[in-house]
Amino acid sequence: MRLFTLLFVFITTFCVAQDDLLKELNQSESGKPNFVSSTFNGSRLINGQTVETRNAGELEFIFAHRFGRINDGIYEFFGLDQAYVRIGLEYGITDRVGVGIGRNSFDKTVDTYLRYKVLKQSSSMPITLTAYGNTGVKFSPKKEDATFDIAFQDRVSYVGQLLIARKFSPAISLQLMPTFVHKNTVDQAIEINDQFAMGIGGRVKVSRMVSITSEYYHRFDVPESNPYHNSFGIGVDLETGGHVFQIVLTNTRGLTERAFITETTGDFFEGDLHLGFNITRNFQLKKTRK
Repeated sequence: MRLFTLLFVFITTFCVAQDDLLKELNQSESGKPNFVSSTFNGSRLINGQTVETRNAGELEFIFAHRFGRINDGIYEFFGLDQAYVRIGLEYGITDRVGVGIGRNSFDKTVDTYLRYKVLKQSSSMPITLTAYGNTGVKFSPKKEDATFDIAFQDRVSYVGQLLIARKFSPAISLQLMPTFVHKNTVDQAIEINDQFAMGIGGRVKVSRMVSITSEYYHRFDVPESNPYHNSFGIGVDLETGGHVFQIVLTNTRGLTERAFITETTGDFFEGDLHLGFNITRNFQLKKTRK
């Protein structure tokens, strides 16, 4: 039901807000397509990806942090005693192609990924489409602590996404994220190896520097015995020149697609909330052509 409600908001917003941006795009005197820029502030919406890619020769440093659950109470100082971080880098090979690598402390996962911007929204193209692929290796638990004989291939997972976004107006952007997650080894009593999910998210810009963001991932064909929940989050983006600071509230500690889409242990609407933040900083390593 939550997914259908968000889809309804998506469609309603499309009808109301699209004219403003169309007027802006059609103001071209050269006859060439006017491409949309800055559909989102950065490469992260809340936990997941956006359609944005780095420019050629640009390096993005990503630091993501999640505290423990707020409802753990005063003993855990409302989650602030716990900390989970992901440190990552993404490099723009071209303006449309980027590669990245990162490490998440929550489950000791190292992930690498590739993104490619297939389509760019313009006066003649209604959407931006980015393809995203991720390979992760989960090094937790240690081999000696595992409850079964665990091999390297058991730790590997793969993620494929299509990120489909539209900037409806200078203030409003929305995105759909059909997602496929494959985990080589799972507990067959509660999980399946191949998990499909649909994500929906968006941004509302409230001032030149401040935006409100949100995202939700709905999983399909989940076994009845599965203990995990759908991932949901809201946030505030503060954009200041070369970096974006995001304050988020979410029900997951996971900071890779495998973790937050398929292994979220908290229920957002029952108060299992994690305060956190994302910081991204861009460095131009190569001179841009004029």
